[in-house]
Amino acid sequence: MNENHLLAEGFEAHRGHLRAVAYRMLGSLSEADDAVQEAWLRLSRSDTGAVENLGGWLTTVVGRVCLDMLRSRTARREEPLGVHLPDPVISRASGPGPEDQALLADSVGLALLVVLETLAPAERLAFVLHDLFAVPFDEIAPIVDRTPAAARQLASRARRRVRGAAPVPDADLARQREVVGAFLAAAREGDFEGLIAVLDPDVVLRADYGPAPALAPREVHGATAVADQALTFSRLSGPGLHARPALVNGAVGVVSSRDGRPYSVLAFTVADGRIVAIDILADPERLSGLDLADLD
Repeated sequence: MNENHLLAEGFEAHRGHLRAVAYRMLGSLSEADDAVQEAWLRLSRSDTGAVENLGGWLTTVVGRVCLDMLRSRTARREEPLGVHLPDPVISRASGPGPEDQALLADSVGLALLVVLETLAPAERLAFVLHDLFAVPFDEIAPIVDRTPAAARQLASRARRRVRGAAPVPDADLARQREVVGAFLAAAREGDFEGLIAVLDPDVVLRADYGPAPALAPREVHGATAVADQALTFSRLSGPGLHARPALVNGAVGVVSSRDGRPYSVLAFTVADGRIVAIDILADPERLSGLDLADLD
C-alpha cells in the first residue's frame, strides 16, 4: 500500500467529521463539501511526515478554509433580501441515515444555524470549534490570528448571542410530534385557539422564498401573528399539496410537494412543550436541489 493510498484512507476516516464542522461554519451543504475538498487538496500537497494528529490537523485546515469563505462573503456584502435560511438536512421521520447521523452528530437545528449566521466570522469559528467540537483555544488562536485569551473572548461573546437567541429544543421526538401534529391539525381545521395553545407567546416564523418577491411576510413574531399566517397559508395552499413527515436537522418537520415537485420544507423548534420557532424554506431553486429520495 503506497503513501498516497494511506493518506487517502486517513482522510476518508475523517471526512464525516470535517463535513460536520464545515456545515456548522457555513450553513451550506455544497460549500461544506467544497471546504472539505479543499482540505484534501492541501493535505495531498503537504508534507505530513511530522503530523501526529491527522484529525486535528485537518480540522484546523477546514477551519481556516471556512473562515476565508466567511470573510469573502462579508467582503462581497452578500446580503440576501429578507430571510436567508441555511441548507436543511432532511431525513425520513423514522430517523436519519448513517451519513446524516454523522453530519448531525451534535444536534444543530436550523434555529441555531440562523443565529450563527449573525456572528462575525472569527466569532463563529471560535464558537463552533470550541463549543461544538471541543477544540482547545490554543489551537483556535492561530487560525484567527489572536491569542488564546482573545480566542476565548470571541467564543464567549458568540455564546452569549446564541444563548439569547437560539432556543434549546426538547429532546423527546415523540413530544415534538405531538405538538407539531396539534399545530398542523389546528391549521387545517381553521382553529385559531388551537394554534395559540401550542405556540409560544414569543414564537418566530421565518420564511425564505428566495430572491423573488413574495406576498407573505418573511419574518413574523408573536403567537397571534404566526397563527394568522398559518391559517392564511392553509387557506391559500389549496388541494393537491402533499405533505410528508420528516426530520429536518434532527427535529420534527414537514416536506410538502405539489405535482411531484418540492413546494416547501417546514422545520419546527419545540421547547418546553410549545413551538418557539418555525423555519420555512420555499425557494424553488434551492428546493429543486434537495435530495428527497430518502423520504419516498
